[in-house]
Amino acid sequence: MRLRATRILCLSLIWLLAAVAGRAQESPPTEQQLKAAFLLNFAKFVEWPPAAFGEATSPIVLGILGENPFGDVLEQTIRGKTINNRPLVVKPFRSSAETTNCHILFISASEKPRLPEILAGLRGASVLTVAEMDRFTETGGMINFIRQGNKIRFQINEVAAKSAGLKISSKLLSLASR
Repeated sequence: MRLRATRILCLSLIWLLAAVAGRAQESPPTEQQLKAAFLLNFAKFVEWPPAAFGEATSPIVLGILGENPFGDVLEQTIRGKTINNRPLVVKPFRSSAETTNCHILFISASEKPRLPEILAGLRGASVLTVAEMDRFTETGGMINFIRQGNKIRFQINEVAAKSAGLKISSKLLSLASR
């Protein structure tokens, strides 16, 4: 009996060491994986007005306008996840006219020349706008990814979010770069 317990303990330790060694060899997350995780967490810490959803179980739509820098990473990140009993879905948009049909809109850098037109078209809509562009929050965007050294951070334009009827959690605000 004692020999059997020792073998089980040894096998358990070998399994544990193999698991730890495997994790140590995993590569760090890619930039796209980090940004996808940020988008998921933005959805957790932003409150939309009830009118932004058709029904109590309507999904939270994460839209992408322009070239998709995420590939399938964003879909993999949100797959099977819910926030406040709402499933999450990713939806690509080709024109800015369609973008009022989402809750979070990532505006690709490919759309920078049309940014003033895009933001003007969203005025009054409860859409959280996110991008990675110089001066995005200064021109009316809500959340902008920035690089600080080798880290991805974000800036928040709370005034723009409030004017869209969105409430950003103080926890998220405290994590934003100034």
